Amino acid sequence: MLTYPQIDPVAIRLGPLAVHWYGLTYLVAFALFFFLATRRLRHRPFASIQQPAPWTRQDIEDLLFWGVLGVIAGGRLGYVLFYKPVYYLSHPLEVFAIWQGGMSFHGGMLGVIVAMALWAHKRGRPWLQVTDLVAPCVPLGLASGRVGNFINGELWGRVADASLPWAMVFPHGGPLPRHPSQVYQFLLEGVLLFVLLWLYARQPRQTGQVSGAFLVGYGVLRFVAEYFREPDAFLGLQALGLSRGQWLCVPMVLAGVAMWGWASRRNAAASPTG
Repeated sequence: MLTYPQIDPVAIRLGPLAVHWYGLTYLVAFALFFFLATRRLRHRPFASIQQPAPWTRQDIEDLLFWGVLGVIAGGRLGYVLFYKPVYYLSHPLEVFAIWQGGMSFHGGMLGVIVAMALWAHKRGRPWLQVTDLVAPCVPLGLASGRVGNFINGELWGRVADASLPWAMVFPHGGPLPRHPSQVYQFLLEGVLLFVLLWLYARQPRQTGQVSGAFLVGYGVLRFVAEYFREPDAFLGLQALGLSRGQWLCVPMVLAGVAMWGWASRRNAAASPTG
């Protein structure tokens, strides 16, 4: 059994200014996205697209800006609506108090989807072409965010057997050893999903298939990780003994399967027969 290393959540102090590790992990996530997205431009079909215009580094910079807005706005609104709607209905001004914490991945994902749709419409590009470019670049950013969760000692796991070598006692999680679920999520929905999706996307795919694969992959891996993560105290487990996070993954997986199947059928219908 391990003891949480008590990492100071503040990385740098410059007088009254405090730079938190969690904020730095967001910056790392955005930098990773930019690095990977520029590499994606070398892959097919993006390297050969000419209409309405070739993809450029400037496009990636613009996508990053829009994506950051989508992550912040969607993540916060998702937390408000999915996790504490009654509380924020009574305290509406606190919706804007992002510094107090409270972000939702599923809300952030919806925010990014809306942002990408608006950007695609503005540039006259097919929306699924944009999401296919973006999808494989996201998981390592999610992994970086889980590092921030671990440093903050938050979102710890469920109680584990003390004989588990990597079970850990978290400072705010009580005296019992717990699963380091932030590490599980770092490895599953971060590193593993990135490797699988990056390799999958390197081969020619029909428009929409990579996006569908991301939805399915993240939804399944997050669903599994939630079995080791302590449910939010104010929610607990819900119908069928599932957490709120797991229930939010269900429509995500179904949407991914439908998107992947639609893209495959569309290609089959377009192929010549006889």
